[in-house]
Amino acid sequence: MARMGLRVGFALVVPLAMRAQTTVALPFSIGERLNYGVTVGSKQVGQGSMSIQGPEDVRGVATYLLKSEVRARIGPIKALDRADSWLDPARMSALRFRKRERRAFTGSDEQVELFPESQRWQTTRGDGGESPTNAPLDELSFIYFIRTLPLIPDTVYRVARHYDRERNPVEVRVVGRDTIRTEAGTFSTIIVEMHVRDAGRFHGDGVIRLHLTDDVCRIPVRIETSMPVIGSTVLTLESYTRSPMHLAHLPGLTP
Repeated sequence: MARMGLRVGFALVVPLAMRAQTTVALPFSIGERLNYGVTVGSKQVGQGSMSIQGPEDVRGVATYLLKSEVRARIGPIKALDRADSWLDPARMSALRFRKRERRAFTGSDEQVELFPESQRWQTTRGDGGESPTNAPLDELSFIYFIRTLPLIPDTVYRVARHYDRERNPVEVRVVGRDTIRTEAGTFSTIIVEMHVRDAGRFHGDGVIRLHLTDDVCRIPVRIETSMPVIGSTVLTLESYTRSPMHLAHLPGLTP
């Protein structure tokens, strides 16, 4: 696809998304669970999941608890990526983020408190800084935010909503459509590339490629990303539990 024809949305993308969230139900809710097989090349090396629990109280706000976990193993090398994000669904803003990573004999744990009203963030280690927005997001909640966007074909959205000012803008490109066949069924998908700044995972700039169902739910059917040590990985949907509040039934999926 020729990139010269891509439309660009920058300042307008956030107001548009926020208007949609106040008038239309979000495409996800508490009770959703996605289960994935994890492959490197043609070999399955692990399992992954994304789920929504809650509601949980964070400083007086009822939040969705977004959870993500990927476990992989190649020979003697084991890897674990786990993330939790406490999302205020009314404002589509993260209030807390926790990330845990394990690689062979190394690991890291991080917890961040986000304060949207004062546009600042603070880690449990004492680090902190200013946010460029009063509706900040983290790595996990950003994927859910993308599910709320119009995803107009041949469009680039540049969004300055990562809580850490240094990691903005995040560029979201709608690059095409495809049909994906998985154990959970066959799906028409919209292909979205999320260009991020992440020194830890990508040693600078990186790309996360998402295949989202071409319907109101925008479920991630396939996620192409990278894990330190393990390398390029693909998560493919194997099974799905839909929330009782979902507006649409997806053929081939288990309610």
